[in-house]
Formats: sequence, C-alpha cells, structure tokens
Amino acid sequence: MASTTLKQYEVWFITGSQHLYGPKTLEQVNSNSAAIAAAFDSSPQIPVKIVFKPVVTTPAEITELCKAVNNTPECIGLIAWMHTFSPAKMWIAGLLSLQKPFVHLHTQFNRDLPWGEIDMDFMNLNQSAHGDREFGFIGSRLRIERKVVVGHWAEEGVQKKIGLWARAAAGWNEMRNLKVARWGDNMREVAVTEGDKVEAQIKLGLSVNGFGVADLVKFVNAVTDTEIDKLVKEIEDQYDVVDSLKKGGSDHESLRESARIELGMRAFLLKGGFMAFTTTFEDLQGLVQLPGFAVQRLMADGYGFGGEGDWKTAAMVRVMKVMAAGLEGGTSFMEDYTYHLHPSGAKVLGAHMLEVCESIAQEKPRVEIHKLGIGGKADPVRSKFTVAPGAALNVSLIDMGNRFRLIVNEVEVVELDAPMPKLPVASALWIPKPNLEIAAGAWILAGGAHHTSFSQAIPAEVIEDFAEMAGLEYLLIDDSTKISDFKKEIRWNELYYHLSKGI
Repeated sequence: MASTTLKQYEVWFITGSQHLYGPKTLEQVNSNSAAIAAAFDSSPQIPVKIVFKPVVTTPAEITELCKAVNNTPECIGLIAWMHTFSPAKMWIAGLLSLQKPFVHLHTQFNRDLPWGEIDMDFMNLNQSAHGDREFGFIGSRLRIERKVVVGHWAEEGVQKKIGLWARAAAGWNEMRNLKVARWGDNMREVAVTEGDKVEAQIKLGLSVNGFGVADLVKFVNAVTDTEIDKLVKEIEDQYDVVDSLKKGGSDHESLRESARIELGMRAFLLKGGFMAFTTTFEDLQGLVQLPGFAVQRLMADGYGFGGEGDWKTAAMVRVMKVMAAGLEGGTSFMEDYTYHLHPSGAKVLGAHMLEVCESIAQEKPRVEIHKLGIGGKADPVRSKFTVAPGAALNVSLIDMGNRFRLIVNEVEVVELDAPMPKLPVASALWIPKPNLEIAAGAWILAGGAHHTSFSQAIPAEVIEDFAEMAGLEYLLIDDSTKISDFKKEIRWNELYYHLSKGI
C-alpha cells in the first residue's frame, strides 16, 4: 500500500535576487539555478522531484509563489537559495503566508574562486555569502523553523542532507493528511497511549476516529470463501507455513480465519481512507481471534499500527514508513519487552504479543499458531522471524499535556546470543546507545512509551527535521548522551515551551 518511491512529490527550487543587477546578471542567475535544480532532481540522494522555478525578484513574485506552494498538493516544500543579495523585506509577506516547510540552501554556483580572473562582475553575481545571511535573518526574525544546509551543491554530502530533509517533508505531508482508525478504545487504565486527539489534529493534522469492533466485524463477515481461498494460497506460496496450518492440517481453519480478518480489515481501511489503525485485545467482540498475522501483513504493505489503542505510535509507524520509501531496511511497531542484564553487556529484547512488521525480517517468516493467554479468544496465527544486525531507531511520540514530544534512541541490533526456540513471536535484540543504563534512564526521565516506531531505514536526522517542521519537542538519546545534561535539557525545554506560547 505504501509507495516504494517518493517521486510523486515535488520540492520547488526557488532562488532570490533583485533587479539591481540588470537583465544579464539575472539571466545568469536563472541559468545557474536551473542547473542546480536539475542536478538535484537527478541525484540518487534526493528521493523527490526537484522542480525549478524562475528567479524571484519582487515581493509580489515571492508572495505569489508561496501561495502557489500552498495550493499545489504534490508540492511538499521549498529549497530556497539566494544567488545574489535579495533584500529580505521582500520575503516577509510570502514567508508569513507559506504553510509548507523550506530548507535554506547556503551554497554558491562555482566551487572555487577564479583567482586570476575574479572581478566585480563576478562578485556581484556570486553573493550567496552575504545574500543568504540576509535571508537567514528574516527567517529567524519571523521565528520560522527551518533546516540550513551549507556546502557546495554538487557535493554528495549536501545532496544527502537535502534528501533527508525531503524525506522528513514527505512524512510531514503524510501526517497532516493522515486518518487513523481506532477499533475499540485504549487498553484500560494505561496512561501513555492516551492523549488529546483534538490537539493532535490542531497541531499535527492527523485525524483519529474510534469505531466499535462490530463495525469491523461487518466487513469481516462479508468476506467470501473464494476471497479466502485466494489469500490462503498466496500465504502458503509466500511463507514457510507449519503443516498444521496448511490445507488438511488440524489448524487450517485458524489460517482461514486470519485471512478472513485481514480481508475485512483491508476493506474497512480502504473504504475509509485510513492508512493507520489500532486494535486492543480487551475489545474483540465478534472476532474469533486477535488480529496478529493480519496486522503484520498490513504493516508490511505500509499501514501504520499501534497496539492497545496506541494511535500516536500507529501514526508514527505510518509516517516513518513514508519517510523510508525506497530505502533498505524496514519500519515496525515495536515494544521494549525484556532485558538481558549480563555483566558482559546489557541488551534489550524487543517484541510484542504478535504484531511485528515483516519488513524488518532477516529471514523468510515462518507462519505458526500458538496459544495466547490474554484476550480470551482462539489461538491466533502469527509470522515469526528475527531482525538482521545493524543500526536502528526507536521513536516515541507522547503527549505532555502542553505539547507533544518526540523521543529518539539510537540502537544497534545484534545477533542473538543463542536460539530462542520457545519464543512464539517475532523479535529483535539490540544494544541501546550509549548503553542500557543511560538510555533506559533517559527514556524514562523523558516519559517515553513502552511502544515505539522502530526503523532500520532512516537516521535520526530525518526525525529531527520532521520535529522542526511539526513544531515538536525533540529529544535524542545517542552515544553522547549524559544523564545530567539530559535532565537539564528537559528542564530548559519545559521553560521554553511555556514561554514560547507567549512569544
């Protein structure tokens, strides 16, 4: 369901100048800008379309362009560059009207100074060194959050940073248009998975709506045997299915029931335009088994998911899947489940009751059936696998009452110390950075949830860019984290977010 490309999105490349320099200079500015935009559009580091726009030189042109950005659905943001000096008062009305993010590119067309040929004509043409400072001032004066990328435009590192920002912009676009279906309510008495859904829609754009499980059951019951036969065959062809679940096996009806639930869920989500959803094992009336395998397969197709009514994590899983389109590595709903506290090195075993996305599997998933001691329903089907070693992120979006907070912990997934033949669920083993003692302590001090959006595809920089676009508090736990400094950051943030409402 999620696209493997972000090329359906556009980022417009705009360049500022003024008529002071005459038509010949402006022609060269336009030509140089078009060349940079074309290079960005063809760069493998940048996943979206880069669309060149003619150089803007007046307040009216700037304002008209910013309004066009707002009114173009496929445009998710701007790259802004000042080739020459562009007086910043010209930008005020346009930037105040702009409703989409921009990245400020601080570059110049030529990489090297032409030492023996440089003259005032060259100087007048290539004024980014102070033209971008003028533009930077007005962005800061208007209190606009934006990313600044510095360096020569042809460098891979510069293009990579632009590409990461573009992924964040695609995620922000998704969040602002996201619909989350919540089957059943929150797990009773749980705090962190609750939150202000109205404030979330005001702040983030996503719409979260609750439905009775009976609403889903209508779709599940409408699934035909022919549809189930087709899906079961696809599953048996695609997976390593245990014999008891295959046709003629003692548990084959359980696999058919899982397929029925999946098809019903897909139909419900498709009809309502939902790209994320939640379930809870405390509300399963009318369902034969807790949706497990169905949820795993839906996530693998790009849907966001949160267990026990966790709509915030469901939204982040979907958003991070969009951000990661086309990259190696997957993104999944996850939970810090239990610890390995050996003196040689503490580790976290991540898993959930059932719902871990197959996009992070390192081997062909095995479809099994096991007893589930909660929910009071029939034994559910699930796919089981482990996760390949490598860098990953755990991300938690929480509601602090006066603001939303994004917490990120960089982790390193490692091989299992030994097989776990009796564990009936998919799992990942990781070492949190800088270590479990500091990472878990900082996470708990920040109020991070036990549920996370786990990804091996995107770096923390993308989440930081996203947080700036969304106006979210951002806390990073990585190799350099120290508890004493982390406590101070939390306290400073409390003051900032209290005072910023009055600025």
